[in-house]
Amino acid sequence: MFDPEFRKVADLVFGEGDRRQAPYCGVPTLLKAPYRPDAAPSFADIDIALFGIPMDLGVTNRSGARFGPRAVRNVDRVGPYDHVLRTAPTAHARVADVGDVPFKSRFDLAASHDDIEKFVGGLIGAGVVPLAVGGDHSVGLPILRAVGRDRPVGMIHIDAHCDTGGSFEGCKFHHGGPFRQAVLDGVLDPRRTIQIGIRGNSEYLWEFSYASGMTVIHAEDVGDLGISAVIAKAREIVGAGPTYVSFDVDSLDPAFAPGTGTPEVGGLTSAQALGILRGLIGLNIVGGDVVEIAPQYDPTSNTAQIAAQVLFELLCLAAEAIKVRAP
Repeated sequence: MFDPEFRKVADLVFGEGDRRQAPYCGVPTLLKAPYRPDAAPSFADIDIALFGIPMDLGVTNRSGARFGPRAVRNVDRVGPYDHVLRTAPTAHARVADVGDVPFKSRFDLAASHDDIEKFVGGLIGAGVVPLAVGGDHSVGLPILRAVGRDRPVGMIHIDAHCDTGGSFEGCKFHHGGPFRQAVLDGVLDPRRTIQIGIRGNSEYLWEFSYASGMTVIHAEDVGDLGISAVIAKAREIVGAGPTYVSFDVDSLDPAFAPGTGTPEVGGLTSAQALGILRGLIGLNIVGGDVVEIAPQYDPTSNTAQIAAQVLFELLCLAAEAIKVRAP
């Protein structure tokens, strides 16, 4: 191999010979990363932690996202090289699947959020970048409480729904309102938040996005503006500050990702979503998630496949950010 980048990747994958494990063999992990469920609490020798959040107590429609982490772990042949970004993230970042958030109760939403915040707080305290696979989108609140505990962060949020609704049947911690609460808690900066792909019949519930200063780009606007303009706007909004990336698979049209709890027609294509994510390279990414994968509604496994690819793109963004931040 004459191309130095290709050579680097080949050496990473094949090592001393021309053999590697078949992708369908062995114990499945997130992106085939080394499995380190015993890494807590020190999380030593890890730069980026991939982990599952098998919890969907906050859904308002179809349940099942608790099975999302397992479905994504079962996806093969994603990475280790991104041909657009020309990067192999594991070549310069130590990555591990650290298992799933341990929950004290499978019934208590508030207790589950406490468990998530504690787990992610441990990662942040150890200087590790968290990349989560959910689970429903209510998990965004406890993650942001941990990631933004020292200062509010900006956010690039790709979703069909703004998720800034208020109390619903006496509960404000459901998956339709995590980012409203994150702003009120002081861990998310609304003026450094952009929401992309928004659509559906619940716009009237998301007035908080506009009132608080968030930037909203609807799904139809993505086609009208073009990917480059959307990327430029996202980069302008978040600037150079610490930024979290949250990706709900229902941002995609159900033709691409039917396996989710609240599907909305008229969504992004998988190519549009990946194009937007790749356009974020070089930003100060401090964490991310891909959520709302409900595999039982997806007989083709397409939703888990795109979720795994999105997770890999987040890994590329996080690894590049670590490289830029390194002294």
